[in-house]
Amino acid sequence: MAHEHKLEIFRGRWKFKSNTQKIWGVLAFLTLVTAIEVILGIYKPEFLMHTWVSPLEGGFFATIGNIILSPFVYMKPLNLIFIFLTIVKAYYITWDFMHMRDEVKALRRMVVWTGVFLICYLIFILLQEGGYVFDVYNADDALIKRDF
Repeated sequence: MAHEHKLEIFRGRWKFKSNTQKIWGVLAFLTLVTAIEVILGIYKPEFLMHTWVSPLEGGFFATIGNIILSPFVYMKPLNLIFIFLTIVKAYYITWDFMHMRDEVKALRRMVVWTGVFLICYLIFILLQEGGYVFDVYNADDALIKRDF
C-alpha cells in the first residue's frame, strides 16, 4: 500500500502540487538560509561583531551569573546568528528530508531534540575550548607559540 507524502511545508503555510515541487521548495528555503549565512560571513557587519551585554560585576552571584550566561549572552551576536541558522537547517533537514513529520510523535521528538541538544553541546564545547586555546597561544608568558 502506497504511503502518501504530505506536500506542504511550514506547517501547511506553503503547499505544493507534486513531490518534485516540494523538493525544489525545500531546496529554495535551505539555499536562502545558507545564502544569509554566507553573506553575513563575508561582510561581517560591525554592529554584530561586538557583544551587546557586559559581564556582571559584583560578588558571588555575579560570578555564578557570568558562568551560566557566558557561553551565549556575552557572545558576539554574529556567532549567535550562525548557531541559530545552523540549528534551523539541521532541524529542517531532519524534519523534511528524513520524513520525521510522518513518524510517531515520540520518535520525532526523540530524534530531533537529541540532535538539537548534541549540536548545542558541541557548540558550547568548541567555544569553551577555543577560548582556552586562544588564551594559551596569546598569553605573554606562553610556552607554545604559533608556528603556522
